[in-house]
Amino acid sequence: MSLRILVVDDHALFRDGIVSLLKAAGMQVLGEASNGQEAVIEARRLMPDVILMDIDMPVMNGIEATRKITDAFPEIKVVMLTVSQEDQKLFEALRAGAKGYLLKSLNSDEFIKLLQGFERGEPPISSSITARLINYVAQQSTFNEALDENLTVREVELLGYLGQGLANKAIASQLDISENTVKYHIKNILQKLNYNNRAEAATYAVRHNLTPKL
Repeated sequence: MSLRILVVDDHALFRDGIVSLLKAAGMQVLGEASNGQEAVIEARRLMPDVILMDIDMPVMNGIEATRKITDAFPEIKVVMLTVSQEDQKLFEALRAGAKGYLLKSLNSDEFIKLLQGFERGEPPISSSITARLINYVAQQSTFNEALDENLTVREVELLGYLGQGLANKAIASQLDISENTVKYHIKNILQKLNYNNRAEAATYAVRHNLTPKL
């Protein structure tokens, strides 16, 4: 039995292309939605097997929609479809309940192959982010413990690089943000953990096994 799919993306032309690709591969497209709010409504109405969900959309983003849908209908599997390879968005999507994460840069054959694997119980994850996902799962308990300190996902990531002893410039390069943003995050981290300097924060990162393994 082929997958019954709801396609959610705010770009009509991209949606049309995905729908055509899915139908050509013999998959059943139940409907479409152009934002997260519509996705929640259509999920309730159509009860698809899978929702292909864009992350960045107006009205309600894909991560918030995923959280609402998976809370209400855990049997519906949401797969994020996005241009973003940012670890923060990957982690947030997984925390929201997403079962897969596919990049829009995939070629059509690989895209369909990954979805067909989903029918066999294989999580559809783009190969370029598989290693980061493995690292995420391995560190899940320590991430949760750190997040209990009211740290954001980005602050936890940055803490890991502090634990490696990286300078602000190197951390900025790793996270693709500015040095000023790094300084801003470090200031917030020190306040939240009630530490006086980055050395204490680095010790916290090492103690909680937050340093990246990749």
